[in-house]
Amino acid sequence: MNRRAFLRNTGFWTASIAAGGLAACGSDSSTAPASPLAKATGKNWQFPQSIASGDPRPDGVMLWTRVTPTNVDAVASAPEAGDFSIRVLVTAVDNTAKLGTSDALAGQLVVDNTIPVFARYDHTVRNKLTGLQANTVYFYQFAAGDVRSRVGRFKTAPAKDADVAELKFAFISCQDWSVNHWAGFESLAQEDIDFVVHLGDYIYETVGEAFQTGAVEARHDALVLPDGSFKSGNSGAKYATTLADYRYLYKKYRTDPRLQALHERLPFIATWDDHEFSDDCWQDAETYDNGSYDATTGVGDNAHQSTRRRGANQAWFEFMPADVSYDGTTTSFKNVRIYRDLPFGKLAHFVVTDERLYRADHIVPEAAPNPATGAALGSVGSRYFVPADVRESIEAAKMRAVPSGGDTLAPVSIFGTTQRDWWKHTMGSSTATWKLWCNEVSLLRMGLDGTAAVATLLALQSVSTVAGSIAGAAASTSGNVAAAAALVAAATAGADQATAGAAAMAIATAVASSADPVAAAVAKGLSASQATLAAAAYRAAAAVSGATAQAGAGAQVIAFGYIKPDIIAKGAASGFVGSVAASLAPYFTRFLLNCDQWDGYNAERKHLMAHLKDNGIRNVVALTGDLHSFHAGTVNDDYDATGTGTPVMVDFVTAGISSDSWFKYFADATSGSLLSNLVFAPISVPVDGIGTLDLRFNLFDFTLQRTAPTLDELAEQVRLPVRRALGAKGVSEAALDATTSAVLSALKATPAFSTSLLGLAGQLASLNSNPWIRHMVSDAQGYAVVSLKPDGMRCSFRQLNPLVGNTAPSAPIASTMAFAVARDVAAVTRLS
Repeated sequence: MNRRAFLRNTGFWTASIAAGGLAACGSDSSTAPASPLAKATGKNWQFPQSIASGDPRPDGVMLWTRVTPTNVDAVASAPEAGDFSIRVLVTAVDNTAKLGTSDALAGQLVVDNTIPVFARYDHTVRNKLTGLQANTVYFYQFAAGDVRSRVGRFKTAPAKDADVAELKFAFISCQDWSVNHWAGFESLAQEDIDFVVHLGDYIYETVGEAFQTGAVEARHDALVLPDGSFKSGNSGAKYATTLADYRYLYKKYRTDPRLQALHERLPFIATWDDHEFSDDCWQDAETYDNGSYDATTGVGDNAHQSTRRRGANQAWFEFMPADVSYDGTTTSFKNVRIYRDLPFGKLAHFVVTDERLYRADHIVPEAAPNPATGAALGSVGSRYFVPADVRESIEAAKMRAVPSGGDTLAPVSIFGTTQRDWWKHTMGSSTATWKLWCNEVSLLRMGLDGTAAVATLLALQSVSTVAGSIAGAAASTSGNVAAAAALVAAATAGADQATAGAAAMAIATAVASSADPVAAAVAKGLSASQATLAAAAYRAAAAVSGATAQAGAGAQVIAFGYIKPDIIAKGAASGFVGSVAASLAPYFTRFLLNCDQWDGYNAERKHLMAHLKDNGIRNVVALTGDLHSFHAGTVNDDYDATGTGTPVMVDFVTAGISSDSWFKYFADATSGSLLSNLVFAPISVPVDGIGTLDLRFNLFDFTLQRTAPTLDELAEQVRLPVRRALGAKGVSEAALDATTSAVLSALKATPAFSTSLLGLAGQLASLNSNPWIRHMVSDAQGYAVVSLKPDGMRCSFRQLNPLVGNTAPSAPIASTMAFAVARDVAAVTRLS
């Protein structure tokens, strides 16, 4: 490639070679300065977004800063400042004591170069530094005239052929300025790690969205886009539309001193997800509305916004210290390539992907008509709560429509053809022990058997009615509630009243004489299945004391031993569904909860997993963001196969560091519907001297993954929501922990919590919806820390404490949960 083509395809950057004194301009020839730029002089300079580094390699790193006159607001552009040059300074001498200060670097400099700053790039600087020593800590800063930036630190990667005993890093995602707090950055900056992997949603393109109207720390003021477009009409939420809008968001986010301190101390390896452009986007298409739909072909299309996409691309390139290529001269919106790989000795190979710029439309178009209403599906039914059979049939149809010899995965792909081939080659040719996939959206199947879920809910609702029937039947069994439970069980299962009554008394007599109660009931005319149910109801009721408790215990057996199985077998036709059959009919199917992630692109996921399996590529672990939820589990080669397939790799998903949780989104979306019972249970907790705490208890985790909890585990699940609610009521941080523990103790003593809610959680857990998920906490904020060694990997999820009123907690970390992956074994083991 000649120099002109290289510069045109690289876009703007500068390069410095350690100890060589060379500074090179990497902009295209049409914008390169004809002569050296005048040096910045004097004191009228500032570095309002501080400094950053990224993509550490064995011989170098990418350095970043932004510099403007001091009389310019931190987030304003300053075209009047023109172009000028500043210095970049680097040393290997330990300057740890100077981190976070603007003191001059101490020690011999290995770099002291002059580099240009251009107004057309909003005075951002991206300086690619090479010629450094591998596996070495360096300190750096920039100087404009008499003003120095703060001191930063980075560590180069080990040499490619180096034996590495241990590698420590963190991975994070989803930092919404407008909700919750950013205290997690303070904690993360103190971790004993070498770098941070950022998996996207560094900014959120919207301002004033419904999910951004919750509590936020007072130190984060309201965002005001320079331009922006209203999402609906001429009021309410806006979204970033122009390059100026996206630049503003990066600049504003990067004014937070805690995020600045993190960038100063640790290099980033960054990719993007959707919000760097548009929520749930694909290529240059937004999904705020449903788009169009062609009934003949079954193909939909969202609104394409190429100019907006190009602005988002440029702003990300300008503000992220990533060693990627960008072409500002092309009219294509695919003008930046961010997928890349970074080796860390023989131990680790980071494979960074782009799962937005090349992805095909969502398999089920948002504009496709809902069969029940005829209206467009919208996001529910196309991206969320998608019937699995519908998604599978449409995916298959799209693949069949590809002409012979074409890429059949192209219309159903997240990667696109070129990136997919690159990924397969990179994974297959890597000689590192561990292949760490920096992956934006989860690979884990997250499904739900709607029939079983609805049957569980209806069975739960029937318990009180059945218990009432048992209490009423006790009069005909001489007050023997256990016998009444047997009678109602037999009648519920189809026996006539007289036969059921005779069988119930026979069961009571048999139990009293240590005979076989089932045989006794069959002798009185019950079928074997009726007799088995009746005997089980009798024993459950007889095992507890008190008429009410006995009726409830018997009712539980009938509800889950007969009513639930009947609904599962017959669906909406079951007599126990009753008058709600029509409204519930659409739910008697298998759902995929989130088809914006890899569940929506199942054919390509299976293709990638087959590549790993067939080629014996082991020790692949995905580091994932996006979901605002902690997950750990295995990615199987084919979740739809008999036995759900073979585990091929592991996926660790971190919660958002500040964004509202996945649980909250689903709780808001299902509130007021029957489905809400799968997501949350409303509980009110009176607290003396404080008031009533109105909470939504998280059932979502049990519906999707969790095992049946103990009472103490159930209480721990509500600890942070109680803490948040108490803080919102004005309880001081000093008193929060003690007050929260007292509330939980009182809550555990209430039957509604210790019996009803505990039973509900256990029944939802029994659905065993996604057994490959070994851990899930859907209502959380936090980040993940990894210790990687040749023989294994340890991943620790750090969950954050919530806001205290409108103040970030002084102790950010609430809890840590650790997991291990052993070398050559695609499995996750919980450590603590």
